[in-house]
Amino acid sequence: MPAEPGSGESLGEFGRIRRFFAPLAGPGGLDLRDDAALIDSTAGTSLAVTADAIVCGVHYLPEDPPELIARKLLRVNLSDLAAMGARPRYYLLTTALPRDVTDDWVARFAAGLGEDQRRYGVALLGGDSVATAGPAVLSLTAIGELATGSEIRRSGARAGDRVWVSGTIGDAGLGLAVLRGAYPQLAAEHRAALVERYRLPQPRVELGPRLAHLAHAMLDVSDGLLADLAHVCEASGVGAHIEAAAVPLSAAAAAAVGQGVEARARLAAMGDDYELLFAAAPETTESINRLSASLALPIAPIGWIDSVAGVRLVDGNGTEIPVASMGYRHF
Repeated sequence: MPAEPGSGESLGEFGRIRRFFAPLAGPGGLDLRDDAALIDSTAGTSLAVTADAIVCGVHYLPEDPPELIARKLLRVNLSDLAAMGARPRYYLLTTALPRDVTDDWVARFAAGLGEDQRRYGVALLGGDSVATAGPAVLSLTAIGELATGSEIRRSGARAGDRVWVSGTIGDAGLGLAVLRGAYPQLAAEHRAALVERYRLPQPRVELGPRLAHLAHAMLDVSDGLLADLAHVCEASGVGAHIEAAAVPLSAAAAAAVGQGVEARARLAAMGDDYELLFAAAPETTESINRLSASLALPIAPIGWIDSVAGVRLVDGNGTEIPVASMGYRHF
C-alpha cells in the first residue's frame, strides 16, 4: 500500500494499516508489508474474482454505522462470488476517505470486516488507501474458489427453463425509503427489518455453490429483479415471462405496500436485494425444493424462460403489466 502523509493526531495511513487492517490479513497477505499477496491454487480449481465499489450518499448514507458499511461492502462482493457458484476465500480492500474521517471510524469499519471475516471464512490480502476531497469511496475485490468448469454464468439459460429466486424481493429498496422518512405508520419491527435488509444484505454463499449442477444461468439481484433478469436474457439470447403474483415478499414489505400486482411490479424493479436469481430445467424442481428445505431458505419459482426477447411481467390473466423502470441505473 503506497504511503500518504497523515494529518493532525491521526494514526496516518501506515498506522491505520498496522493497527486496524494487518490483524485481518490471511497468510497470503504477508502482514500487509509487501507489494502483493500470494495465493496457492490447487489443481482442478479455478479462482473467481469480482470487484464492487460503494460510494457515500449513493450506496450508503453518511450516518450509517461504519461497521455495517464495512459488512455491506464485503457482502455485496461475496454475493457476486455466490452467483458464480464459488466459495469465498480472500479479498483486497481500497479506501478513498475524506481527511476528516477519524481513526475511531476506521476502527469500527475494521471491526465490521473482522466480524464478517469470521462469519464467512475469508481473509484480507492487501489493497490501498488514499485521501479524497469528495465523498468516501470504498472498493473491494473478492476472490473465491470453485471446481474448474463448474461455474454458473449468465449465458446458459434455455427456453423452457424455470426461473427461480431466493429469499424475498424489494426489502432493501423499502429499507432505504424508511431511512429517508417514508412509511412512518409502519410497525417498528417491520421498519427495523427493512432497514436491516438495506444495510446488511445476506449473500447466499451456501446456496450458490450447491446450484453448480442444477442452474443453467445465474446472477445476484443488485439493480432489481427485472433489470438483472434482462441481463441473463441478453447474455443467453432468450426472453422471460415472470408472474407478478409469484414474486416473493416479506411480511414487512407486504405491510408497507400491500401484495397486489402493482406493488410487486414496483418491488421487482428495486435494487440491493442480493438474492440469487437463476434459470434451471423443470426436471430439477424437486432437487431445488430439497435444497431449499435443507438450507431453510425459501427459493421460489417465479416464471419461465422463453424464446421471445425481453422480460415480461404479467398478472394472473397473463396480461403484461407496464413497468416504468426495470431497475436501478448508474448512468
